[in-house]
Amino acid sequence: MKWVRKRGGELVLAVGSFLLVILSSGSVNASDIGNRIGNLFEESGFKVGGWINAGATYNPGNPGNGYNGPVTFADRANRFQLNQFNVFLQRTVVTEGKSWDIGGRFDFMFGTDAIYTQTFGIPPFDVNSGQPLKRGDWDLNICCKSTRTYGIALPQAYVEAYVPIGNGLNIKAGHFYSPTGYETVAAPDNFFYTHAYSFMNGEPFTHIGVVGNYALTGNWSLMGGAITGSSTGGWDGTFDRQLGNWGGLGGITWVSDDRRTSANITGTYSATSTRSHEPWGMYSLVLQHRITSRTHLVLHHVHGYAGGVLLNGAPKNAEWYGINTHVYYDLLNDLTIGIRGEWFRDRDGFRVVSPFRVLAATDNTGASFAGNFPFISAPSDYYAITLGMNWKPAKRLKMDWKPVQKLNIRPNFRYDRADGIDQPFRPFNNHKHQFLFSLDAIIPF
Repeated sequence: MKWVRKRGGELVLAVGSFLLVILSSGSVNASDIGNRIGNLFEESGFKVGGWINAGATYNPGNPGNGYNGPVTFADRANRFQLNQFNVFLQRTVVTEGKSWDIGGRFDFMFGTDAIYTQTFGIPPFDVNSGQPLKRGDWDLNICCKSTRTYGIALPQAYVEAYVPIGNGLNIKAGHFYSPTGYETVAAPDNFFYTHAYSFMNGEPFTHIGVVGNYALTGNWSLMGGAITGSSTGGWDGTFDRQLGNWGGLGGITWVSDDRRTSANITGTYSATSTRSHEPWGMYSLVLQHRITSRTHLVLHHVHGYAGGVLLNGAPKNAEWYGINTHVYYDLLNDLTIGIRGEWFRDRDGFRVVSPFRVLAATDNTGASFAGNFPFISAPSDYYAITLGMNWKPAKRLKMDWKPVQKLNIRPNFRYDRADGIDQPFRPFNNHKHQFLFSLDAIIPF
């Protein structure tokens, strides 16, 4: 779909003209309506798109509970998963110029990844006192509890505006993916099928609030805003709870003149909840460098802190931190290979849970629809190494069917190990380590 960016008045005019055509036509068939709606979307700058992501993971350890330990997203062992069927409606705003522009985006996701993308920032129990909490109603209970694995999430719903002040200010307000870190929820924006612990356990997935981006120069830009709706320090908030718990979100980015090197630091800071003034915060540092035209290096460090959380019946200050590195090499025009290595320390056993889906699906009575067995956690160092590739075979195989022209196939081999800090810890089906072999595919549309 061709993008044509219009100003607000032109958008109103386009909607009015569309309605007049419908009203004056007397009788129209469904095809005519569809064509006119499509033309309206094209002329006003709206786009409907999305992707399908599905895969399977073989775990030779054959865990009896069906989960790959603390590995999330591709968490189901020896089973096929429809991870993400994601559809979005978006109008992208201009990022330069002397005129205002308004847009926004709304995402709908169905699949096994939905439970990790929902607004679960209000857990079933208060992290400081252990008292039951009433969870949010935005997208936690739309459907599918009986399936254990499938669900619906509404991960983004925001409006966006370009304000022609100075070099131009972009403002986003609503529910949106977190700008922290390197990896993200949306499958097409990640190289590997599985995720690093730094992303799975060290950072927020979404926020509710308002955030602005401003380019200071051609090399430097600032990001800052306010987040709310959460009883986990502004992470993964909802629209209808904890709206009095405001926190901050900020960052700064530098890009070299030749665009081969960049550095980005982002972070969040907030009181844990409206019930607790204990601090909850994190920062993330991402360094990227294009070593050659074919080789891309990424270094990512994350460090988080939560004050006075209840662990083993007593309040304790929890801390987590880690570092991972990615190297990608374009072997062919349609084939890229990559490797990711990581060390992540969950110093107090607060962030990494095995399996996380069981915890995420727990209600405030202590029951979980994702499994009737206990989840486990402990202070531990986690190590992981992942090998993978991205292959886009459509052109090479002369696949002319439009829906598969952007097909991306991602084989994935992963090794995980956990070393308990205070005592032996075996989160991988009662083992200290595990091997995973995965294959998934992404079809954008």
